[in-house]
Amino acid sequence: MLLHAVSVRRGGKWVLRDISWRLRPGERWVLLGDNGAGKTQLLKTLSGDVWPTPDERRNAHRSYRVGREAVDLIEAKRRVAYVGAEQQDKYARYGWNLRVHDLVATGLHRSDLLLSPVTAAESKRVAAVLKSCALRHCAGREFLSLSYGQKRLALLARALVQDPDWLLLDEFYNGLDGHYRARIDSALAAAVRRGQSWVATAHRAADVPRGTRCLLELAAGQVLARRRIRAADLTRLRLRAGEPRSPKEPRSLKAPRSPERARKPTRTRRAAANLSAPVLVHLSHVDLYVDYRLVLRDLDWQLRKGEHWAVYGANGSGKSSFLKLLYGDLSPALGGLIARTGFPKGTPIAEWKQHIGYVSPELQSDYAVNVSVLNLVASGRYASIGLVDEPTAGDIRTARRWLRFFGLLSVGARRPRELSYGQLRRALIARAMAADPRILLLDEPVTGLDPTQRAIMKRLLERLMKRLTLVIAVHHPEDLPRGMTHALHLHKRRAYPHSAT
Repeated sequence: MLLHAVSVRRGGKWVLRDISWRLRPGERWVLLGDNGAGKTQLLKTLSGDVWPTPDERRNAHRSYRVGREAVDLIEAKRRVAYVGAEQQDKYARYGWNLRVHDLVATGLHRSDLLLSPVTAAESKRVAAVLKSCALRHCAGREFLSLSYGQKRLALLARALVQDPDWLLLDEFYNGLDGHYRARIDSALAAAVRRGQSWVATAHRAADVPRGTRCLLELAAGQVLARRRIRAADLTRLRLRAGEPRSPKEPRSLKAPRSPERARKPTRTRRAAANLSAPVLVHLSHVDLYVDYRLVLRDLDWQLRKGEHWAVYGANGSGKSSFLKLLYGDLSPALGGLIARTGFPKGTPIAEWKQHIGYVSPELQSDYAVNVSVLNLVASGRYASIGLVDEPTAGDIRTARRWLRFFGLLSVGARRPRELSYGQLRRALIARAMAADPRILLLDEPVTGLDPTQRAIMKRLLERLMKRLTLVIAVHHPEDLPRGMTHALHLHKRRAYPHSAT
């Protein structure tokens, strides 16, 4: 795979400039750079989904070879497998809910949906890849019913079943706990033994796949560095991201030593709490089911004004479902109670949502609508996806104020899909703030942000915490802003609250 003097212009802006680079068989590269550096656009150019801007004066071109044979773009696209958060979002956005076995089989057919029956030989190949990814027990389940980590593994299986010449991994480890990272490492280790080539983007040292040997760094769409990866490069990434040297969590986010034996585990221990502050939300004996599966059991919890909760736990522990319960997208099972102060029983849930900000990866996947970023933020005043009517003067003033707060005023006229993944996440938090919420619910808010933008976002959240109550779900403790007062550990369908200090 070869790029020579390749440039790409999107939306009137050069996103890649004069890229010359070669990926040889068996090479494994990490692609580094801040948000907006052009990493995803480079992957899409390699995959053939983005066409280079013509430049005959520099003989700019993109070419592919398999062994000694040159192949055209159509054949090359059949030999490239791409996996990333954007692909995972697409399945949620369109409601594609195949069985995991059939989802993996679509990789053999190079299609998003299964267009013909799976043959016996194909089914045998799928079963082998599912086994290598430790997903055989999920073969009959529907894709959208899986946990976040299981979905990512299923998409990796779909890519590996193709036996691709080139594997493209876009921020692949984002949002995954240590257990799923280890399972992915195991699957990729087997691919390394088969001589697999890959290009993987990363912002953290821990997100560089094991077996990666080379580094390509971009800045403002141009090559900043191209070399064999060194220990100093990983140390620099680790320091920039504030990653701990060991995978163990700091004491402030550790779960109780024996959570299953804790006395009344879902009763909140109000250490350092302000018991005089008004209660905003009260959960009493709540069992929560998602797709007929029990996610949380006997949850008894209170959220008071001015508290800031970190929610953590393994993939599949129920973090996202807990936030959806607070927001109103999910309801307790019969016998459980959720009380919202100021909103008596029978109040339409839409009225509650107008006072709650909520941002999640699923919400980000919904924003394929053709609206400007300014209108996206303004729609937060109505808790809608886009605007039904033209924005009012007040809508525009509010949207511009929050775009300025999040450093996005210059991109207000763009469409959501023209933003980087990190920029869109900031725009969605700006949208949430446009409603002037009393509670802000954030699911992995800094996922996809480079270390500089992550630090900026954390400082912005610290400013927001002075005016509202924050509940934030994270995997990495270093992703939390300062000032969190409580932590809620979800483990084996139970909730274990404790002080975050």
